[in-house]
Amino acid sequence: MAQFNNLMEIFKLLDKSNCKKCNLPTCMAFAAAVFKGQKQLSDCPLLDSEIIKSHEGQSTHKNPLEQQADEFGANLKRKISAIDLASAAQRLCAQFEDNKLTIKCLGKKIGVDGQGNITTDIHVHSWLTTPVIDYVVNSSETPVSGQWVPFRELEGGKTWYRLFGQMCEKPLKKVADNYTGLFADMLELFNGKQVENHYDSDISLVLHPLPKVPLLICYWHPEDGLESDLTLFFDSTAEDNLSIESIYTLGVGLTIMFEKITLRHRQ
Repeated sequence: MAQFNNLMEIFKLLDKSNCKKCNLPTCMAFAAAVFKGQKQLSDCPLLDSEIIKSHEGQSTHKNPLEQQADEFGANLKRKISAIDLASAAQRLCAQFEDNKLTIKCLGKKIGVDGQGNITTDIHVHSWLTTPVIDYVVNSSETPVSGQWVPFRELEGGKTWYRLFGQMCEKPLKKVADNYTGLFADMLELFNGKQVENHYDSDISLVLHPLPKVPLLICYWHPEDGLESDLTLFFDSTAEDNLSIESIYTLGVGLTIMFEKITLRHRQ
C-alpha cells in the first residue's frame, strides 16, 4: 500500500483556508492528524472528491517520526566508515577513546563507532540516534555563535517552521502549561541551565541535545487574559552543524519525550 512520506505531502493537498470544518483549528493540524492516522482525507469537506479518490487507501506510517528517522539514519550510517573518528573528535567537541567517539547529549554520554553503532547507558530512540549520526557525518568546523534565532529564521526553517510549530512548540507549550515540574526536570535530569530571561520571558533555559547544537526554551506564563507562550530558539550556526531535518527531529523527539514524562507523573 502506498504511503505519505511526510506531513507536507498531505498539507499541499489542502486549500489552507483554516476553515475549521474538520473540527481542528488549522489545515496544518488536520494534515498532522491524517499523517498520524487520526483523521482521513475525506474528513475535509472542502477537499475535491477527485483528490480524495486518487489518494484513497494511501496510508501513513504507524510511527512516522521514528520510521523517517530510521531511513535517514541508515543512509548516514553508510557514510561513517569513511570518517576518521579520531580526527573528527575536535571538530565535534567530542572525545575519542576505545575506537569510538563519545558525545554528550543532554548531559549523557553516547558512543559512536566506525560503523555508526550507538552505545549508551540511557534508552535510545531513533529521534536521537539519527541526529547524532548526522552530527558526526556533517558537522562543520563552525563554532557556536551565541546568537539565538527562532526556527523560522534558520535557512531551512523557512519551509519547515509551520510544521515545527504544530508538532513541537505547541505541544511542548501544552506540556509546560499542564505539568509545573517540566522545567525542573530539564534542569535536574537533562543537564539544563537556567539563563537570564531572554526576550522578557518568565523562564529561559538552555539544553544541549548536541555539543554544538544548543537549544534555548523561552516560556511566558499566562497573564492578564493572555495565553501562555513558548518558543524554541537555536544558535544561528545550527545548520552548519546539523541538517534542518535533524534539527526538526530533535525538537519533535524531545517534545514526545517530555509528553511521556508528564504522563508518568499523572499515573
